Parts: sequence; C-alpha cells; structure tokens
Amino acid sequence: MYTVSVRDHFMIAHSFEGEVFGPAQQLHGATYVVDVEFRRPELDSDGVVVDIGLAGEALKDILAQLNFRNLDDEEAFEGRNTTTEFLAAVIFERFRDRIAGGALGENARQIASMRVTLHESHVAWAAYENKVEV
Repeated sequence: MYTVSVRDHFMIAHSFEGEVFGPAQQLHGATYVVDVEFRRPELDSDGVVVDIGLAGEALKDILAQLNFRNLDDEEAFEGRNTTTEFLAAVIFERFRDRIAGGALGENARQIASMRVTLHESHVAWAAYENKVEV
C-alpha cells in the first residue's frame, strides 16, 4: 500500500460532560497537530497517491472551520463531547466529502483509505481510520 501524509495544526476551546473527564469538564483549550494519511494500493497515472498540494490546502481549509473556535458553541457539535477521537472522525468525514466532490482531483477518488491522527502532545494522540469509498 502506498501512502502520502499532510500535516497542519489548529487550536480550540471546549469542555466535556461526564465525571470520567475530571477537570476537563471545565472550559479548556487544546492545540492539535493533525496528520492525514492517504492510502491506495496502486499509484495513479501521474505516479502519485494524491496531489499533495491539493491535500494540504484541503486540510488547511477543513481546520480553518474549527480553528480558534469554542466547540461548545458550535451547533454541529451540540450534545457531543468533542473528544480527540471524535474530532479525528469529523475531519475524516469532511475530507471524504472533499474527495467525493473532486476537490483533490479526479484520481483521488481511487484512494482506498485514510487515517486522521490528532496529536494532543508529544506523548498522547488519537486517530480515526476507515475506507474512503466514494
């Protein structure tokens, strides 16, 4: 399987519901470094997995929708704990929509799977990965 990854970061504020979260039930901030890995079994006709420039721009655009936001105020996340795991899946879904819409080029529709990893720090991270199926 061939892979290509792009990386960026974003900053948010949020709080969690539930005793399991302890002090994180209070409003707090987080800065995430985000890696998105694209996988496909064969290279496209240009010899690449995905146009890395288009992938980087798409990541920047997707993260701009979250950056410097208090996620507790976002209607799309009402009633949800915006955990690192949850946010990784949100970014995955938004990327899959971009691929389906052609924003990463026609050949990107042949991407087999993606993995979105959000690094909370140098010692802790969470990820979501799945087939792309567009």
